[in-house]
Amino acid sequence: MVKPAYEHRKELEEIIQKELMEELAQEAEPIGSKEGPRIHHKGTIDFDIKPEELESYLNKYVVGQEEAIEIIATKVCTHFNRMKIESTIPEDERLVGNIKSNMLLIGPTGVGKTYIVKLIAKRIGVPFVKADATKFSETGYVGGDVEDLVRELVHEADGDIKKAEYGIIYLDEIDKIASSGTIYGPDVSRTGVQRNLLKLMEESEVDLKTPHDLASQVEAAMEAQRTGRITRKKINTRNILFIVSGAFNGLDDIIRKRLNMQKIGFEKTENFQIDKQNLLKQVTTEDLINFGFESEFVGRLPVHIVLNDLTVEGLYNILKNRYSTVVLGKKLDFRAYNIDLQFTDEALRILAERAYKEKTGARGLLSVFEKTLIKFEKTLPSTEIRQLVVDKALVENPEKVLSEMLLNDSIKSFQKNYLIKHGIFLEFDDESLRLLQDLASKNRKSIKQLCDDLFHDYHHGIKLLGMDSFKITAEAVKNPSTYLEEYIKIHYNKQKKN
Repeated sequence: MVKPAYEHRKELEEIIQKELMEELAQEAEPIGSKEGPRIHHKGTIDFDIKPEELESYLNKYVVGQEEAIEIIATKVCTHFNRMKIESTIPEDERLVGNIKSNMLLIGPTGVGKTYIVKLIAKRIGVPFVKADATKFSETGYVGGDVEDLVRELVHEADGDIKKAEYGIIYLDEIDKIASSGTIYGPDVSRTGVQRNLLKLMEESEVDLKTPHDLASQVEAAMEAQRTGRITRKKINTRNILFIVSGAFNGLDDIIRKRLNMQKIGFEKTENFQIDKQNLLKQVTTEDLINFGFESEFVGRLPVHIVLNDLTVEGLYNILKNRYSTVVLGKKLDFRAYNIDLQFTDEALRILAERAYKEKTGARGLLSVFEKTLIKFEKTLPSTEIRQLVVDKALVENPEKVLSEMLLNDSIKSFQKNYLIKHGIFLEFDDESLRLLQDLASKNRKSIKQLCDDLFHDYHHGIKLLGMDSFKITAEAVKNPSTYLEEYIKIHYNKQKKN
């Protein structure tokens, strides 16, 4: 790594030293104290949520994963309630070895793995860190250092180490650090990352500051000068819950092969007819080792959970759920412009069918919603439209519906202004509206501007007729002056005859 110029480094050190001096001056003990500040790692935890309570909470927001949620909610509650009771047991009476309910979630992208873990962290009020396993390397020089995950928990806990020690670390794409069995190349680093992680997943002490951190070096030097010794702030990972997940493409083939090998001779088997999802639910430690994980690493993940893939019906049910973040989020987008957004059931089902074709699970819902509504979101705030109903017609032809909405809004705005200004209501038939729309597009004018140009002096003739309303036809749009003159003549001729 290229170091900065000496002068710049010296200036940076002086700035950091000044800031640390001020911070230490506030935290330092009174003069004469023989010991520096102590950092306690044995915090207490106030947790009393029962598995069924957490399960009910998760099922409000997550659709189609009832079986997985049952297991996750149970093991999470057991983990935190067990920590609570263990904190009351004397140190010398506690069980040797720490068996945690670290979890392995298996399922394709977009089925709600990350969402479930975020909901759990929010409900129980613990710090939460999420990262992709692929960003880490064995040494930390090329990628990130796995210990950074633990340090990030302290950041999420606003510096409260005790709180961070009860946090949740979630690692996605864990299947990408599985080794393919070679003894060189990237597989070496993948195996190294597994070994570094398994240390954290059991129990280890992690320095709050990294040794190569300039601020840490300055702080350590100052503390050594002040107290004659160095005290490092550490985070214990004993009670941190680790949840890892991945799609595990190819794992079903390993399971299928194992199940088929159990059959003897030429006995006909139906194992090849078992779908992928049901195969994954039969995963064993042996299968995960064959997939490329170290046996010790798998041993730190005793709970294996397979999440369901989402069908069209599942995606539709997500949208129909009253707590759907997709629907509520989009409604909030429009509400920001004071526009009420509503969806018909028929429209939601069509959107679910489109999302299913995206093959990205619930993420596909976000994509199809944006594609369908982006032009409405851009255009409607500049109009007087305050309600948008997303129905089948809108989903199937959004440009046509938007065009009609803008036309109607422009006409209403023109009618309103004309009535206020002249006391006359101008009515438009369907043919005149279509013609106005074509002319506006052709001449690159707004509907309102075009109507102003065509009918700006109509009020004179209409008032001569003693009328307070007048109907605009296609002929009036084509030849406004001629049409009004002819209309006045016909009107007066009828009066003479009468």
